[in-house]
Amino acid sequence: MTTTSTTPDRPTLLARVKQWLASLSFRTGVIVLACCVPFYLLSFAQMLLPISAQAKTVLWVILFGLAKATQYGGLTILGVDGYRRVKAWFGRK
Repeated sequence: MTTTSTTPDRPTLLARVKQWLASLSFRTGVIVLACCVPFYLLSFAQMLLPISAQAKTVLWVILFGLAKATQYGGLTILGVDGYRRVKAWFGRK
């Protein structure tokens, strides 16, 4: 006896999120990508604060994670063509 699935094939959650991010505008992608710079700076600048090593570790993990999330999110929103546009824009400057 074979069983058949009654649910239609649906894309995974990750595929749906990626599709939604790719549907956002070029400008949104540039803004999200630009947000990763302050998070990278803060993730390392917080090491200068006079707080415990454990607190510094927690702050670094959170801020560095936000930096990576905004970086990859921005690149997903931009896509290949948007990345080429941004790269060309920086090449002209």
